[in-house]
Amino acid sequence: MRAAIRALRAAGVGVGAAGAPLELRPAFDDAAPRVEPVTPLEGDRLAVRVVPGAPEPGIRAFLDGIQRSQVVTHIGAVPLVHGAVAAAVRRREARQLRTWGEARRREALVLPVAALEPTLVGALGAVIPLVDTTAGEPTPPSGHPQDLAARALTAVQRMREAEELALLAAWVAEGDGPLLVDGGISGSPEGARADAVIGVVKSHRTLYAAPAELPLVLGLREGERTTAVTLHSPRRNPVASWYLRLRDPGARSPLFGLVRVEVAPTGDLTARADAVSRWVLAERAPSALPDPRWDVMVYGIRECEEYLTAILPR
Repeated sequence: MRAAIRALRAAGVGVGAAGAPLELRPAFDDAAPRVEPVTPLEGDRLAVRVVPGAPEPGIRAFLDGIQRSQVVTHIGAVPLVHGAVAAAVRRREARQLRTWGEARRREALVLPVAALEPTLVGALGAVIPLVDTTAGEPTPPSGHPQDLAARALTAVQRMREAEELALLAAWVAEGDGPLLVDGGISGSPEGARADAVIGVVKSHRTLYAAPAELPLVLGLREGERTTAVTLHSPRRNPVASWYLRLRDPGARSPLFGLVRVEVAPTGDLTARADAVSRWVLAERAPSALPDPRWDVMVYGIRECEEYLTAILPR
């Protein structure tokens, strides 16, 4: 980013103090939370099951990615955003987590190329990789600063997802044991088909259940899961999924301690869902405190995020 700032100043563009990361600004996504019916895979309707047996360790490694995007300056209404992403697999070895293979890092200046002078674009491209926020987009930007910033944030998110997907494919090809991925796995053809990959989703903007089944999902008690359902869409790979309550919510939000697990829809799904649920329940200790998402975050993912924060380019 310092090289980009020097190039901007050499071109006569004023650069002030960096603003807050786009990730900390009010959400650009105005889509309302929704409920989406699904197809049951265990039985003919969604039901509650107590996870049998005691929690037991079974996860070999953890995969996560992080991102940071900051506005370097504005040229008129156009924000020039520095995006930096990193992703890693942290494998458990002798009760310690160590990086498997190499962590992946990438940074770029994210901007709408067509909205800027070609000479400036050339000067910036000589010192830092560029990502064009309008490339391949079906509609041109409106010119509204928030629209341009939202497109930049989406581009940075795609950078992070690309690094995560590359590591996921590498683990499927070369890894040794179950891998817990922070988030869903349906975006990865390799991950959605691999028995060794488990996705754990912490946020619930979409709840996958018929409206009449929502009390069942939200009323899960600690150590209970729903029966598995199938998730599929034209842009995603089919996966089996179920909700699992990690911690008793008490008087807190009904989403407290609630995660959604994704696996490949293969084999004896009931036995697999029970085994994977025991593995995930075992990862509640040690606690991910002081992270505010500690109720739904396993410690291996928190440790991965701390490692990535230390190596993320600034």
